[in-house]
Amino acid sequence: MADKTQHFLKNSNHNQPATGDSSSISQTLPTTTVTPPAAAVRKKLTLIPLIFLIYFEVAGGPYGEEPAVQAAGPLLAIIGFVVFPFIWSVPEALITAELSTAFPGNGGFVIWAERAFGPFWGSLMGTWKLLSGVINIAAFPVLCIDYIKKIAPPLESGWPRRIAVLASTLILALLNYIGLTIVGYVAVVLAFLSLLPFILMTFISIPKIKPHRWIILGDQKRDWNLYLNTLFWNLNFWDNVSTLAGEVENPQKTFPMALFVSVIFTCLSYLIPLLAVIGAVDVEQSAWGSGFHAQAAGIIAGKWLKVLLEIGSSLSAIGLFEAQLSSSAYQILGMAEIGVLPKFFGGRAKWFNTPWIGIVICTAISLAVSYMDFADIVASANFIYSLGMLLEFSSFVWLRWKHPGMKRPFKVPLKLPGLILMCLIPSAFLVAVMVFTHKTVFLVSGGMTVGGILWFGLMNICEKKKILNFNPRSEAIVEEL
Repeated sequence: MADKTQHFLKNSNHNQPATGDSSSISQTLPTTTVTPPAAAVRKKLTLIPLIFLIYFEVAGGPYGEEPAVQAAGPLLAIIGFVVFPFIWSVPEALITAELSTAFPGNGGFVIWAERAFGPFWGSLMGTWKLLSGVINIAAFPVLCIDYIKKIAPPLESGWPRRIAVLASTLILALLNYIGLTIVGYVAVVLAFLSLLPFILMTFISIPKIKPHRWIILGDQKRDWNLYLNTLFWNLNFWDNVSTLAGEVENPQKTFPMALFVSVIFTCLSYLIPLLAVIGAVDVEQSAWGSGFHAQAAGIIAGKWLKVLLEIGSSLSAIGLFEAQLSSSAYQILGMAEIGVLPKFFGGRAKWFNTPWIGIVICTAISLAVSYMDFADIVASANFIYSLGMLLEFSSFVWLRWKHPGMKRPFKVPLKLPGLILMCLIPSAFLVAVMVFTHKTVFLVSGGMTVGGILWFGLMNICEKKKILNFNPRSEAIVEEL
């Protein structure tokens, strides 16, 4: 999902080993410690809305895939969007499916790290993922304004622009407040409307496609950093939806199916328009910058389709905002429910049963960041997200090793060595991307991490001295018979 930002930027015994003896009892899944009101049961996310929420957590459309062609040429761009899902998206989606069904509570990856390595790592995972998510949220209202300013020039700068960003952020946040199921169905509509211009462009381009253009290697020096980052950010963030697991109807069955469908749907939504535009448009490789699809639409069908595609991009930004805000707000709720944050942070709206405290916190941070020159901040958010992913892979492997008998309604069909290999490949990619970042990112990311450690210490003091109320920690994992 962070590729969309490029448009704008250009104690506990949780890790006890399994006893494995015959006296073990069936596992009690550590979901949440707070039982939601009865009204919440009637408003669970079903399969279709969940599929499109995942879609907007990850992609939101082919917007942002173009730099892969600019960086490495048509052939390698096509190969990348065919191969990279198997290297990154599929492993991340499989891990999300297994752990979300094993721990079907709000909080997702925070619960996984906390269950594997204890409260400190759960809290740090929460800090890393929350900061990276909320900072990315800030870009989406700005993207909307950047498209609207083309027909309303006063929004280009100054107070009109600031007021427009504020108003759009608050309006979009209000939709989240009204209800997650509404957000889910809005995501279905937004996905259709934002993809419609690409569907039209693909069909119109068919008679103009020349297949030999698909195998062109490119005519300029390859930018591997841009190429890999474009693939990574367009096919990442499958685990974000795990923070909503407690709001999903029958998550043990719904989550694996939703992830399976959304992986296929998302990958095809990238690949098909890419093939159509590469095959139908003859331009220099350097022209393939962010936003080139809109220019291609004008070349293929005329200005009307270019305008439609730009409108679709704005609608996609709305969907990305709603999905990411939902994920971040429910992460805060889940952290409160498992005792990582004070109970206060788990507050739900009386009428809509939504995590209003989480929504307010995430909206406030995103508003603050949206008025800053935050290129380095967003780069740092991506860096700490990568740290969180390394912890997530470690948690997954650790739980399989130490708790092989834990109840897993969906289980990745690999033995431990295969799982380690599955996680090592994307982990090596993460490390490579992180090593080649610049000094400012290291410093800002380090500051964020130190802040997260200090926050954990402060929360421990508040809990021990009973300054704030916390939900009790869930008990250690118990193996099933």
